[in-house]
Amino acid sequence: MVKQLHYGAWHSPISSELIVAQSIGLSGICSHEGQLFWAESRPQEGGRNVIVTRTSDGATKDLTPEPFNVRSTVHEYGGDAWLIAGKTLYFVNFEDQQIYQQPLDTKQGTRPEPLTRSPGLRFANGVYDKTLHRLIYVVEDHTRTGEPANYLAAVHAATGEVTPLAAGHDFYSSPTLRQDGAQLAWITWDHPNMPWDETALWTAAIDATGNLKEPRLAAGGAGSGHAVQQPRYAPDGTLYHVSDANGWWNLYHGSVCICPMESEFGLPPWGFGLRTYQFADRSTVVATILDNNQSRLVRIDVTSGAAQTIDQPYTDIGGIHLEGERLTYVAASPTRFSVALSHDLASNRQEVIKRSSGPEPEAGYLSAPEAIGFPTPDGGQAHAFFYPPKNRDFVAHPDERPPLIVFMHGGPTGATHNALNLKTQFWTSRGFAIVDINYRGSSGYGRAYRDKLLGQWGVVDVQDTVACTDFLTSRGDVDAGRLAIRGASAGGYTVLAALAFHDTFKAGASHYGIGDLETLAQDTHKFESRYLDSIVGPYPTSRKVYRERSPVHHVGNLSAATIFFQGLQDKVVPPNQAETMVAALKAKDLPVAYVPFEGEQHGFRRAENIKRALDLELYFYGRVFGFEPADHITPVEIHNLPD
Repeated sequence: MVKQLHYGAWHSPISSELIVAQSIGLSGICSHEGQLFWAESRPQEGGRNVIVTRTSDGATKDLTPEPFNVRSTVHEYGGDAWLIAGKTLYFVNFEDQQIYQQPLDTKQGTRPEPLTRSPGLRFANGVYDKTLHRLIYVVEDHTRTGEPANYLAAVHAATGEVTPLAAGHDFYSSPTLRQDGAQLAWITWDHPNMPWDETALWTAAIDATGNLKEPRLAAGGAGSGHAVQQPRYAPDGTLYHVSDANGWWNLYHGSVCICPMESEFGLPPWGFGLRTYQFADRSTVVATILDNNQSRLVRIDVTSGAAQTIDQPYTDIGGIHLEGERLTYVAASPTRFSVALSHDLASNRQEVIKRSSGPEPEAGYLSAPEAIGFPTPDGGQAHAFFYPPKNRDFVAHPDERPPLIVFMHGGPTGATHNALNLKTQFWTSRGFAIVDINYRGSSGYGRAYRDKLLGQWGVVDVQDTVACTDFLTSRGDVDAGRLAIRGASAGGYTVLAALAFHDTFKAGASHYGIGDLETLAQDTHKFESRYLDSIVGPYPTSRKVYRERSPVHHVGNLSAATIFFQGLQDKVVPPNQAETMVAALKAKDLPVAYVPFEGEQHGFRRAENIKRALDLELYFYGRVFGFEPADHITPVEIHNLPD
């Protein structure tokens, strides 16, 4: 029987316990000599990343035993921390950032052995050079004072000796070997650029001693204004790459765009190891591309440029790998959780290898996203996915409108997609409406849209959050008096800026968000240390702008209740950012709560902390909006909140 109850107070089977008990992260699925391998991130094991394989009898087993955690911290965000060469798994261990090796046919109880013993060096994005029996890695060198050095280095597969190969640029990525082992391609960029601003693609011949001959610029470069990524050699040795030279991340050979389209073949390289296209043969590419941040698979003839869509039911696809006719990738849709898939290109049959969660909740508890466009103050249009409340067991009073939570993605040069996510359905099944915004500056809509954030962070993203809520309230979808905004990292900054510079929202939740742009410019890791030059302005020349846009200097404007969640080991957005904001809000007698997590870095990986953050955010909104959550939640102290 359907019950009438206020929005927010609905009981939902999608609990925080369910989310952390059943959910894992999946990435990197690949086929090697017919055997499948992938990585799992497990909140139940403290966020440990494990390499898993499926054996010939269809069973799965972990390759990397406890306490090994396969995770690189190069650029802090890491990525691409493992590879398979021959019969050996090589991986970077989180604890010491060294490379370990392990036979694929290891017996139970066999432990990985260290390959490198180079304290202070971090490794990522490796490729195996079978000709010289070595690995080539991106290295981040923390052995000297000041900013760490980045370079490409060879790691001898027998001795672990590290030999630098290419240096002189601020950042390196994507070392890629031609099939004959005689040529290497790689990507570089330099301060103040980010890898989605301007990069260079280089190639160099490899001499008999393993050294690189004089590098040659193959695409992009200083002054080009082009963001080049993902170099890849075709079977015939021809080098291809992805570039936004025509305004969209498309596939190129040299300066020739193979298949021009207003779709994105690339993504912002926040982490290493992007794989959005692979060669099926010398003239055929299989790629995943984005149209308005919804994925599709295509087969492209690189000779004619003809593209053909490969039918499949998923709208969020990443990390494709191809061996023979077997295509593997991780995919999701609005009605399906993320899964690791094997896709036979010849028959178009798919097999789910691993699920990121248990069975999908019944349809009566799932809110379907509506892709919306809404007007922006510059006369353009921004994008979002809107999720109305949905729970088959409850309705609200006909005159009641649901509270709205605005989701802000991170980056800020990132994007949100419409894949089924229990953390979204956690809210909608309790009676909240959710809008997940791709504000101006988000990726997935071409270079011009992405560049709207240049010099405008804290302006256009904030304007778009307000414009989107105005759009939804004018449609009658949500309660204009019960608007909340939440976000993490850069999304947390937009939360705090929206609360400081507008009176639209009654509540906000900042997950390791940024309150002081000056502090961020002076105290963050190398990868992002000059990011604000482009999206705010050069520091300290633009110090006035930094202060004008920093919420910490405008606490007097705040009137909304705010809760802060912070990892105490976060090096990207240090805890002092949250603590300064909390102190300022307390001093102003505004409702504020602070939830620090010992042992967490940038992003929460431990099951108990993910659960606690969800529960406390729900509790917080209940107190602010005046409803009693159906869940049993141990409360957090909220300072200055009237009874």
